[in-house]
Amino acid sequence: MLKEKLKTHLLSRVLCFWLQSLRIDIQTPVDFKLGVLALWHQDLLACAAAFKNKGVHVLVSQSQDGELFSKSISLLGYNVVRGSDSKGSLNVRLLWKALQNGRFVGMAVDGPKGPPLKVKRGTLWLIEKSGAPAFHLRVQYSRFFRIKSWDRMIIPFPFSKIKVFVDVYEPSENE
Repeated sequence: MLKEKLKTHLLSRVLCFWLQSLRIDIQTPVDFKLGVLALWHQDLLACAAAFKNKGVHVLVSQSQDGELFSKSISLLGYNVVRGSDSKGSLNVRLLWKALQNGRFVGMAVDGPKGPPLKVKRGTLWLIEKSGAPAFHLRVQYSRFFRIKSWDRMIIPFPFSKIKVFVDVYEPSENE
C-alpha cells in the first residue's frame, strides 16, 4: 500500500512538471465568463495545462488512473471532485455548487469510459440546472502522440505548443 502511494506521488509530480512545460495559447471569445468548461476526454492533459492555477473545480474519475490525474492537477491549483457517470454521479452536484459560488468548473463531456466524443448526461444536467454558460474547448497540438485507449488520449510532447480555442457551447437537441 505504501509502495503504491509513493509511486502515485512520484508519478503525479512528474506529470505536473510535464504539464507545466507545455506552451499554451488560449483564445477566448469576447463574452467569455464564469461557466462550464466542456472538453473531450482525449484532450484532458492539454486542458489541464491550459487552466492551471485558476481554481477551476473539476470532476475526476474514481479509478486508479483518476487518482494519479487527481493528485497531479491538485498540484496545478485545481479543486478536484471525485466521481463519474457510474460511480459518484451525484458529485456533479458539487460542481453545481461551485458554479453558484462563482467558480469555473470543468468536465470531460464524454465521461471516464466513453463512448468517445459522445456527450454524457452529467454535463447536460449541469449546464441546464446551473443556467451557466458552457464553453467547448478545442485543442490544437504542435507535437503529440496518441495512446491506444478507449478515447485515443492525446499526449503532447514536453515543451510543445498548444492552442486552446474556447467556443460557446450549444448542446444540440440530439444530445
